[in-house]
Amino acid sequence: MPRARVKPLPMKRYILAISFTLLLLAQPALADFRSCVSGLQALAREKGVSAATVARATQNLTFDPDVITSEHSQPEFSTLIWDYIAGLVDDERVADGRAMMQRWGRWLAVAQRKYGVDAPVIAAIWGVESNFGKSFGKHPLVQSLASLSCAGGRERYFRSEFVAALKIIDAGDADPSHFVGSWAGAFGNTQFMPSTFLHMAVDLDGDGRRDLINSVPDALGSTANYLHRHGFIPGLPWGFEIRLPSHYSGPSGRRNKQPMGAWAARGITHVNGSPLRGETSVWLFLPAGPHGPAFLVTRNFDAIYSYNAADSYALAIALLSDRLRGRGPLVTPWPTNDPGLSRAGRREVQTLLIRHGYDLGGKIDGILGNKTRAAIAEFQTRVGLKPDGRACVSVLSALQRH
Repeated sequence: MPRARVKPLPMKRYILAISFTLLLLAQPALADFRSCVSGLQALAREKGVSAATVARATQNLTFDPDVITSEHSQPEFSTLIWDYIAGLVDDERVADGRAMMQRWGRWLAVAQRKYGVDAPVIAAIWGVESNFGKSFGKHPLVQSLASLSCAGGRERYFRSEFVAALKIIDAGDADPSHFVGSWAGAFGNTQFMPSTFLHMAVDLDGDGRRDLINSVPDALGSTANYLHRHGFIPGLPWGFEIRLPSHYSGPSGRRNKQPMGAWAARGITHVNGSPLRGETSVWLFLPAGPHGPAFLVTRNFDAIYSYNAADSYALAIALLSDRLRGRGPLVTPWPTNDPGLSRAGRREVQTLLIRHGYDLGGKIDGILGNKTRAAIAEFQTRVGLKPDGRACVSVLSALQRH
């Protein structure tokens, strides 16, 4: 039966409506939250965390509804690929990354030698995860994990992470008063989840502690160890950009791994037209379909993917690592006439929005939070653009003209 047509909400009202609905559905009653926390405390003690640590780390816990909202709006799965890459692989991050590789070159070399993971890949993860140590996140980990353990839809998973976080505190590897990170509980320079820390963090600098927050060497070494244990092969490229033949309609995706020769037989070449060589097993990755940039990727791309299971994330790490090696940007343009903006472009958008009278909470940081997206959508409506809340070339141009 035909559905009634509903007038779309302006972006700001839409965001508020969705957030409010999520909170109504997800937020437990105060008594229920307290009961849930009591259960978490008992579980932690049962798993070997000392009663003193449990009491100290969980006193005065309150429910944080923001983390539930964040769980339902992860950018890796909700952002156009060309917007996502534009914000993560920009000239600013490349320059910062090269400077940090020079500064921490000794420890990157140690990590590469010990675990077989290329230094640019380690550095790229560091750059994307925390902007080279500049942004760890501000959410108190125990509070976030308790909230996600009691609501949100993945309670069982987050309960194990909650217990792991308390084990880290119990071992003296984190101070609960300064134990902060992402909404989901990831922390430190390279944003390990607590359970990942327990199983894969290493003491690369040899000071007797595994410290991803205050020790860059430990963070770099732990990341290299993680990739090594997830199948990273020393010396193997993650992949490379390729050129598809016209009207390509053959197989693609990670379930279609084939030797290089099989792809060459289908008319695929390197992006510069040179022939494919070797018999390495690879798969064809088309992040924007056959009309955008295309790649043949190896097992090492899959190892990077394991760090954060999103193809867009793995591609951002891979492309940033190439830029850190001194290679150029993509040859094939994304299939859009309205590209996304770098962080510098996003900061300019925020600056101009404030000049136009929009309230962004005083922040000009290049981060597209709800206030920035809502302001963009309202401005787009005002000037006759599609109100999708994107920070893109058309929005920047319109802001500069008005």
